[in-house]
Amino acid sequence: MNEIQSLYDMLGGEVGVHALVTRFYDLMDSAPEAKDIRALHANNLKQSREKLFLFLTGWSGGPQLYIEKHGHPRLRQRHMPFAIGSRERDQWLWCMNQAVDTGDFDPAVADHLKKRFSEIADFMRNKDETQGPLFQL
Repeated sequence: MNEIQSLYDMLGGEVGVHALVTRFYDLMDSAPEAKDIRALHANNLKQSREKLFLFLTGWSGGPQLYIEKHGHPRLRQRHMPFAIGSRERDQWLWCMNQAVDTGDFDPAVADHLKKRFSEIADFMRNKDETQGPLFQL
């Protein structure tokens, strides 16, 4: 009998999600290609790492850790205080795509992740590229 695996399982469960988050933030913290997106984060990335791990765990079909601790993700609303345009989106995606590419994922899983992360990152944009933020809190 074939069991359907969740994306969480295909990522390697807790260990795999932790590894993806670690690679992502290590790149963001060190790569010059990510300097603008890094500047939007606190000096210490511990809280960001934890929140992304909690979110990706539930998002990928694992335990709903983020919701249990912080409530509904409301991604766009939670990111409104930060001016996110195409450059920030692209830098975030560069880090995430590199993290996915260096993971030990089935190519179809990696392609799926990149597509979904691209959609999410684009949805986070909240500033007009020519006139500044689209929304003010």
